[in-house]
Amino acid sequence: MALKNGYRHIDTAHAYMNERGVGNAIKESGIPRKEIWVTSKLWPSEYGEGKTLEAIDKMLSRLQLDYIDLLYVHQPIGDFVGAWKDMEKAVEAGKVRALGISNFDASDEVFRTIMDSTHIKPAVLQIECHPYAQRLEMREKVKPYGILVECWFPLGGAMSDGALLKDSTILKIAEIHGKSTAQIILRWHIQEGFSVIPGATNPDYIKENIEIFDFELSDKEMASIRSLNKEKRFFNATLEQVEKMVWNAKLDD
Repeated sequence: MALKNGYRHIDTAHAYMNERGVGNAIKESGIPRKEIWVTSKLWPSEYGEGKTLEAIDKMLSRLQLDYIDLLYVHQPIGDFVGAWKDMEKAVEAGKVRALGISNFDASDEVFRTIMDSTHIKPAVLQIECHPYAQRLEMREKVKPYGILVECWFPLGGAMSDGALLKDSTILKIAEIHGKSTAQIILRWHIQEGFSVIPGATNPDYIKENIEIFDFELSDKEMASIRSLNKEKRFFNATLEQVEKMVWNAKLDD
């Protein structure tokens, strides 16, 4: 459904258990592989020199692909430095095109560690980011390195109870353009220079989310949405809570 509606960037992860489905969909779509940008993420249980290379081969097998466009370390937990060394080897072998870090906004220490321990620098940082949490400090931190920010929970996610979609400022802008609030928010992300990955399983939402390239927000409208920032995140688990979740997770090969 997504590929038929024009999507060409698919965000997957071993922890999402969706790699096999994505691989099947790409194969069935008939769309040339080079036209699709496939992202996936390694789980901390797969981190470590030697161990990570094997995990990447299994990932390619699940996806039925010869290479991954962008590969992340999913969480800043465990031996992510050892994982990165293997990821660099995978780039050299042509199995991976670019490397990224996911959730490395957890602390300055983990960000500094990955930046100081790598030969190939991260191309992308994936974090929670939306009009209520515009992550200004983190964006400034990565700017000198030319790291692109990719936003998860761009619409606030289920934990937000639709707060962004009901925001009065966004509703007014949506009315002016004859668009939904989700479309206004996603258009804001694009014009702000982010890569944005709205998750959707409802076919109507999949279609709606990509219909954002036939209009443009004015400078005033962009400023109005920027003014909503209060750095309010909706996923607020501590690093300790995330660590517990990580080591309790059971992933299939």
